[in-house]
Amino acid sequence: MCIFCKIVNKEIPAKIIYEDENTLAFLDINPRSKGHTLVIPKEHYETFDELPEETAVNLTKTIKKVVNILKSLNPDGYNILNNNKPIAGQEVPHVHFHIIPRYNDEKEAVIKFSEPVNVDLDEVSKELNIE
Repeated sequence: MCIFCKIVNKEIPAKIIYEDENTLAFLDINPRSKGHTLVIPKEHYETFDELPEETAVNLTKTIKKVVNILKSLNPDGYNILNNNKPIAGQEVPHVHFHIIPRYNDEKEAVIKFSEPVNVDLDEVSKELNIE
């Protein structure tokens, strides 16, 4: 059983800031900023594409609720981040979204994009069957 399923089952303590029948939101134990929160479906799915549509909708509604809860911390902005599979940075194989409040006095950005890569957009369009 994964660590997030153990949190859902109350086998591991967590600082829960929101919970409903389908979702759970709790403070990240390795926060990147004050209020860094994880939002998960209670049912176990590894990646976002595995979610049934209704679960994805419920998860999105909870993300919005949590963003509003975190407004009490007075952030200057926030990131919503989801990683799928280890190559993309997923460390816990249970779909989860990070909500990371951002503050003007932070020393460095939490999210850093790599340099753009040279990709033939026409070729990608063909592969995707779009014009």
